[in-house]
Amino acid sequence: MSAALAPSRSFICLRHGATDWNRQGRFQGRTDNPLNDDGIAQAHAAAEKLRTIALGHVVSSPLRRAVQTAEIIAGIASKTVALEHGLIELDFGSFEGKPVRELMIRHGKDSAQGLVDMLPADSERWADVASRALASVNQWLERHPQDEVLFVCHDAVMQSMAQTLTGKFFKNGHGRPFRFTRSEDAWSVVEVG
Repeated sequence: MSAALAPSRSFICLRHGATDWNRQGRFQGRTDNPLNDDGIAQAHAAAEKLRTIALGHVVSSPLRRAVQTAEIIAGIASKTVALEHGLIELDFGSFEGKPVRELMIRHGKDSAQGLVDMLPADSERWADVASRALASVNQWLERHPQDEVLFVCHDAVMQSMAQTLTGKFFKNGHGRPFRFTRSEDAWSVVEVG
């Protein structure tokens, strides 16, 4: 991992609540779907988990599902939501809207790394997702060195950052906050609450 990519300190990330496409197992990427009822409930549950943390800023991907999740949390925390384009989901190109499981079977893949390896040529490059997301996180942390910043984004964004910082993927879920923790030069990803 490039030292330039690593944030200076720990931070909290949250995957948006679920949408209908998530429930249908489709590649969603940049398709701007809203939360479904489950997703709204997940956002409220996340806000409850985060209630004891003094959030200084709530920063969101500009996609509607992330913004809706962030707005629910920010409302409970009495904060406003700042939009950050660097947190937008990976552009899956020609995979957008297609069934994830079906394509993984067709390509003979059965892991998160396998999914990354099979991305189509017209998708965003995996390494570029981590670079842009970590650059955005870094900027926010540097501008607000004393504040707890919550980043509301997407699974591929969080997984790309985790892989870059820790060398591995983690079990993520909708509306589940995770702290990306820096301890000297080692990183870990641990669920909050």
